[in-house]
Amino acid sequence: MTRPSRVRLVTNTRAAIPLAAVLFALTSVLAPTSVSGQMQRDQTASAPVTRGTLLIVGGGTQPDDLVRHFIELAGGVGKARIAILPMASSDAAATGADKEAQLDSLGADSFVVVFDRAHADDDSIVRKLSGVTGIWFPGGDQSPLAAALRGSAALRMIHQRYESGAVIGGTSAGAAVMSDSMITGNQYYPGSTAAVDSPAYARIARRAIEIVPGLGFVRNAIVDQHFLRRQRENRLFSVVLERPTLLGVGIDEATAVQVTPEGKWVVLGRSAVMILDARRSAITSSGEPILGAANVRISVLPAGSTYDPGSGEPTLPGQQH
Repeated sequence: MTRPSRVRLVTNTRAAIPLAAVLFALTSVLAPTSVSGQMQRDQTASAPVTRGTLLIVGGGTQPDDLVRHFIELAGGVGKARIAILPMASSDAAATGADKEAQLDSLGADSFVVVFDRAHADDDSIVRKLSGVTGIWFPGGDQSPLAAALRGSAALRMIHQRYESGAVIGGTSAGAAVMSDSMITGNQYYPGSTAAVDSPAYARIARRAIEIVPGLGFVRNAIVDQHFLRRQRENRLFSVVLERPTLLGVGIDEATAVQVTPEGKWVVLGRSAVMILDARRSAITSSGEPILGAANVRISVLPAGSTYDPGSGEPTLPGQQH
């Protein structure tokens, strides 16, 4: 239920889950791989030291314990100040109000900020974001959310907050935007020059999946969401085999990958994450009619697992050595 009377909305008018022993010492994330010169220009030549955390949720229901964990990462009850950016939603005000109600009921001080690209450089927007300890991107369609922020002063401020220790979280579309290279949800059919939206991905092929620049918080991987629930393996295989320097991270619903400041990936929630690693694979040449690969590493990681994106080594809960 929405609470319109509680929404502190900035428009473009003027204006948990305990981690405990699952954290193992892992190596840092790899250097960025960008899909566009614009993203490279938006980032410094060498990645800054990051003190913040990412909490990337695969969509669906967000259990209160996962939301409580996000609040703890943002400073805890009474200290967490969280900006909600719901521009992925077709009803941004209502979506933002729902999320604000949940966060505030669990002890955060949250507020909704809605703007388009024309106002993403406004000082009023940047000031709103400058004091937050957390940012949350709700679900919807990732393309308008990325378009509203890409290359903007608002996005630069969000990156500054992240580098200074804030937590950046998102679900569904808000998860897809996290990576440097972003899946839009559109695909190209054989013989077609225009990408179209489709819920089904019936093939593994080159030039099948539309990829555009995301927001650049994850630089060595590409994120997919609703993954096991919606059987999106073909989509992620197509993306990763065409771009083998990127890890494919398929996050299921009610499940999250936490990326710590040290580069650790920790799986939280109620289902699992699938990681595709083709960095050392043999892949058919671009002239071959069928996209194929050998020795792709596949990890299916339930909650409590960790993953080292540098070495590609996972650790399962209760794993026998």
